[in-house]
Amino acid sequence: MSGVALRYSLPRWRVTRWLADAGPDVPAEIRTALVASLFGTLPIFAGGVINSLAVSFLIAWRIPTLPFQLWCAFEVLCCLIRLYVLVTSRRKAERGEPTWTDTYLLLGVAWAAGIGAGTFLSLTSGDWVAATLACLSAAAMVGGICFRNFGAPRMAGVMIALTLGPCCFAAPFGHEPIMFITFMQIPFYLLSMTMAAYKLNAMLISTMRAERENAFHARHDMLTGLSNRAGLIRAFTTRFGDPAAPQGLALIYLDLDGFKAVNDTYGHPAGDALLQLVAERLRALVRSSDIAARIGGDEFVVLSEQTERVQLQRIGERLVKEISEPYELDSGHRLHIGASVGIALAPEHGSDMSAVMAAADAALYQAKSRGKALCVIAAQRAAIDGQGPAETRLLH
Repeated sequence: MSGVALRYSLPRWRVTRWLADAGPDVPAEIRTALVASLFGTLPIFAGGVINSLAVSFLIAWRIPTLPFQLWCAFEVLCCLIRLYVLVTSRRKAERGEPTWTDTYLLLGVAWAAGIGAGTFLSLTSGDWVAATLACLSAAAMVGGICFRNFGAPRMAGVMIALTLGPCCFAAPFGHEPIMFITFMQIPFYLLSMTMAAYKLNAMLISTMRAERENAFHARHDMLTGLSNRAGLIRAFTTRFGDPAAPQGLALIYLDLDGFKAVNDTYGHPAGDALLQLVAERLRALVRSSDIAARIGGDEFVVLSEQTERVQLQRIGERLVKEISEPYELDSGHRLHIGASVGIALAPEHGSDMSAVMAAADAALYQAKSRGKALCVIAAQRAAIDGQGPAETRLLH
C-alpha cells in the first residue's frame, strides 16, 4: 500500500462530527482527506505518548499516592488503547473497510483530559518539582495537539482547553496569589493556539482545493468539461491495468462531419457553442461507467467496458444518429452536422493507448472514406492478418 492515500471513515456520531467539522462548504473528498490527516504524523503521536507515560510514571513514583497512581494507570491504559485503535484503523483502511474514527477521536480527547487532570493534581500537591514537570509536559503537548489536529480545529481547541485549562482551576488551591495570573494567561494562550489551528486548517483546505482544481484542469477539456487526452490516457491505464476491472475495453472514436463549415459560416463562437451541445448530448448517451473525452478539435472518444461487438455496433449507430440531430443555438441558428465512428478493442487491437487509438482511427478513416455517417469496428486480428475487411454498417 506504499504511496496509496488511505481512506478513513468520516465520523458518524454527533459529538465526533462536531469535533471533526472543518467548516462550511468543504467537499466530502477534502473532509475525508482531513480525517485521514488525524491518523497521520506518527512521530508526533509517538512523542506525545512517550512523554505523557514518562511524566505520569515519574510523578507517581515521586508521590506514590492513589490519585497519582490512578493517573499513571489511566495514561498507560489510554495510550495502549489509542495505539491499538490507530493500528487497527490503518489496517482496516488498507483493506477498504470502515475505520474506528469516532472511537479514535474520543480517545484523543480523553488523553488530553488525562494530561490536564495530572497537571491539576501536580499543582495542588505542593511539590514544586512535580508541578514544574507536569506543567512543562502539558505546555509541550499543546504544540503537538495543534499541529497534529489542525485538520479538525474544533478538536484541537477542545484538547488544548482540557490540557491547560486545569492550571486555572488549580490556582486557588496553591495559596499563591501570583498564580491567579493563569486566569489571564491560559485563556489568551488557548485562544491564540486555537486561532492558529483554524488558520492552518484554512490554508490546508485552500491548498487542497487548488490541487484538486489543477488536477481537474490538467485532465479535462475546458470548453466542454469532458476528459481531455491526458485524462483519457489516465483512465485507460487505470482501468486496463486494474486486475479487478472487467477484462477488455472498447475505444469509440467519434469525429463530427461538417463541423468546419459551421466555423467558416457562423464563426468560432458558434462552433464552440456547438461543441458544448455535442458534449452534453454525448454525456447523456453514454453509461455512467463510461469515460467521454474531447481529444481536440471536433474529435471525441468514449472509453467503455462494453466489449461485445453487436452491442458496440448498436452503441456506435446510436451515437451517429443522436449526434446528427439538429442543434439549436442561443443565437437562433439551427445547425446540422453529422458524425462518423470508429471502434477498436483492447487487448484485441493492442494493450496500450496508442495502439488502440491507431486501430480506432483507421476504422474511423474507413467510415469517412465510405460516405460518412457510418460506424466501423476495426477488424479482428485474424481478419487483419488475412487482409479481411473491417465490420461496417451504413445508417439510413
